[in-house]
Amino acid sequence: QHGRVPGGDFCLRLVLDGELGVVRIEVDDASGAKRPPESPPSSYPEGESGRGLLLVDVLAVRWGSAPRHPLGKTVWADVSIDASVH
Repeated sequence: QHGRVPGGDFCLRLVLDGELGVVRIEVDDASGAKRPPESPPSSYPEGESGRGLLLVDVLAVRWGSAPRHPLGKTVWADVSIDASVH
């Protein structure tokens, strides 16, 4: 549902960085109009959506987004592979 544009696809990448001890999850989509906020929004418990970035913020060591050329954006999150971190 999020980031879908009619006729546009998305790309998912997983990259292991053993030196940093993280897996980077990247999702590219063609929708560049709406970028994620710098911090997760507050969520309404009775709402049907709005928890995605809250979950990312809890599970990721760091996360963010960047413009994708020629159009769209990449949203990324680094997740620790060390189970003791969380």
